[in-house]
Amino acid sequence: MINRIRDVRRARRMTLDDVARRCDPPTTAQTIGRLETGTRTLSLDWLNRIAAALEVDSSALVSTETTAELAVVALLGADGAHALSRPETAVPPIPNDQMVAMRVTGSLGEYRSGDTLWLRRIGADGIGSALNRDVLVPRPAGRFVFGRLIARDGERIQILPPGAGSRQQVVSNPPWLAVAETLIRAL
Repeated sequence: MINRIRDVRRARRMTLDDVARRCDPPTTAQTIGRLETGTRTLSLDWLNRIAAALEVDSSALVSTETTAELAVVALLGADGAHALSRPETAVPPIPNDQMVAMRVTGSLGEYRSGDTLWLRRIGADGIGSALNRDVLVPRPAGRFVFGRLIARDGERIQILPPGAGSRQQVVSNPPWLAVAETLIRAL
């Protein structure tokens, strides 16, 4: 079986050590490197552990005829577009049971009408990792608050909605929140 661990890891801009530390239980960068290169047998257990660490479906880590990927043909920087020095691929996000989506129907802040946001649901224990990120938070009666998570005070979180002049919103003890991870925008 040919694996795509290295491709996915690089597309996620993670090091071997990043993946090793995010594995449950944690492992070493050397072990991840050996699994990537095939010098160590990639069992189903390892495949699932690494997929969870990379936050992708395990099927994204094995090569098949239907593997979804795009060739990266150029890099864009402040000085313009340039050719790559070595081949790269871009791995599109793969939906899973922790992902939710939100469509933007009216331009607000940096978001434009027609945008779609992919967000990853996290529990109350992961709120600290979402500070200074855009989040969607459920409220009673089917309502939501969306904006930048600016503070957490015990069971209360403070959200600053996008757009000039927006007032801070406070939500007490949300059952979950979803962190914006991917913006899909048609040009």
